[in-house]
Amino acid sequence: MTTARRPTVVMGVSGVGKTTAGRALAVRLGTSFIDADDLHGPANIAKMAAGAPLDDDDRWPWLDRVGEALAADPAVVVACSALKRSYRDRLRASAPAVVFVYLEAPRERVVAQTAARRDHFMPPALLASQLQTLEPLGADEQGIAVAVDAAPEELVERICQALV
Repeated sequence: MTTARRPTVVMGVSGVGKTTAGRALAVRLGTSFIDADDLHGPANIAKMAAGAPLDDDDRWPWLDRVGEALAADPAVVVACSALKRSYRDRLRASAPAVVFVYLEAPRERVVAQTAARRDHFMPPALLASQLQTLEPLGADEQGIAVAVDAAPEELVERICQALV
């Protein structure tokens, strides 16, 4: 079984499949998985559940907790939106070797996937704010973009091939 050599963040907007792909990638790599949603504080969860988008001040402490998790395990796979370059820079400050896997999908697919989710604190109404906030990976950022157009197993295969 292959072992990851660096922390990996599977990123993108809510509902794109970060958790599904991240879990499958961690299994494939034989490493641990963390869903960054589990690192949100109660105030952030309450705010999102009420239909209000988070602002940068809400996100900084959460991103610091995600960065600590990345720094603590050099092979971990983390599902985290990491929507802005500044957020990814914050994560890189804690874990300089982190690589980002940006999951890209058409708006219609993400809307449908978000609407189909149950038991998640983030309502589909907040997807528009995430799409507006999203800054795709820059050419100078360590990472890859992967189109979400296949089953999770196929996406993980593409990710593994690209990260070699």
